[in-house]
Amino acid sequence: MRLRYKFPQVNSERHSELITSNWIQLREPDNIASTILAAVPLMILNTLLSIAVLNMFSPFSLADLGINSLQTITLTINFQDVACLIGLVFIHELIHLVFIPDFLISDKTFLGITYFGGFIYSEEAVSKSRYILITLAPFVLLSIILPGILGALGLLNPLVKVLILLNAMSSGVDMLTLVLVLIQVPADVYFTSNGIRTYWKKTDKSISGSN
Repeated sequence: MRLRYKFPQVNSERHSELITSNWIQLREPDNIASTILAAVPLMILNTLLSIAVLNMFSPFSLADLGINSLQTITLTINFQDVACLIGLVFIHELIHLVFIPDFLISDKTFLGITYFGGFIYSEEAVSKSRYILITLAPFVLLSIILPGILGALGLLNPLVKVLILLNAMSSGVDMLTLVLVLIQVPADVYFTSNGIRTYWKKTDKSISGSN
C-alpha cells in the first residue's frame, strides 16, 4: 500500500492494454459530478434505511439537527464535531481498504489524502464477490450494524446519529457502483480500476491471487 495526494487519472496506455486483454469497461458516469448526481436517489434510500434502524432504538427527529420548530433553528459546530466528521471520512475509507486482499503489501493499492477528504484506490484484480463486499462494507457496518449496537447500549446521541446518517448519504455513490455492477456484470468475473474507470473480465487462469 502506498500514499497518494490526488486521485489517479485515467491512463490511456493502461486502458489500451486492458481492452486488448479482453477486459470490458463498466458503463458508468464519466466524471465525479455526474456520478454524485446519479447517486442522489440512492443517497436518499440509504438515509431512509439508516433512519429506520435508528428509530428502533432512538427515534430520529429534526431536533437532532438543531431544528426545534419551523421558526427556530439552532446550529452549533465545534472542533469536536469537525474532528468526528473527518474521522468518519477516514474510517469509511479504511473499511473499504481492509477488505482489499493483501492491501498492506500491495503496490497497486493506495490510501489517498486530499484537502477534500480521503479515498482508496486499487488496481488489484478482485473477484465480483470481494468487489461487492468492498463496496458495501462501510454502509452496512457504519449505518446499519453500528446504530443497532449503539442503540442496544443506549449510546445514540444527536451527534452520533447525524454522523451515521452522513455516512449513509455518502455511501450513495458506493450503492450506485453496486447497482451498475449487478445489472451489467455476470457472475465469475474479476474487477480492476484505471483512474475513475472500472473494468471487468471473465475469470480465467491469467488472473491470479485475489478473492
